[in-house]
Amino acid sequence: MAKGLISHGPVAQNRKARHDYAIIDTFEAGIMLTGSEVKSLRLGRCTLAEAFAQPEGGELFLVNMHIPSYPGASHFQHPELRKRKLLLNRKEIDKLMAAVGRQGMTVVPLGLYFNDKGLAKVQLGLAKGKTGIDRREDIKKREWQREQARVMRAKG
Repeated sequence: MAKGLISHGPVAQNRKARHDYAIIDTFEAGIMLTGSEVKSLRLGRCTLAEAFAQPEGGELFLVNMHIPSYPGASHFQHPELRKRKLLLNRKEIDKLMAAVGRQGMTVVPLGLYFNDKGLAKVQLGLAKGKTGIDRREDIKKREWQREQARVMRAKG
């Protein structure tokens, strides 16, 4: 395999999702991709910042995930922002669709990676939007933990 290609491991993380949303539950889903999309992902090129999952016709689709075109694909290029079908069990899809039907719930991608078999997987989070107060509480909690760690190091 050429140097710089990702055969397994993380491709992209959505750090903004953990800042903007309170993650209630996580799921692992497969994703339907074309060949040029997989090759572009193996180069580590993907953006999840504005992506979200949307139910449509009893299925779940990932919307706004940006995978740039693969330079070696010539005229067989893929649309960069197309809807991509997520592969989940029926029970998981029903659970997510019921939760999205509730007020304030959404499904956001937390990360994209290749598993040990080389298949592209998306880690989805069932999330509820945070308010400004929630974000301030998180900051206070983080600062308190840092202060505790400083005190323990000073004593130790």
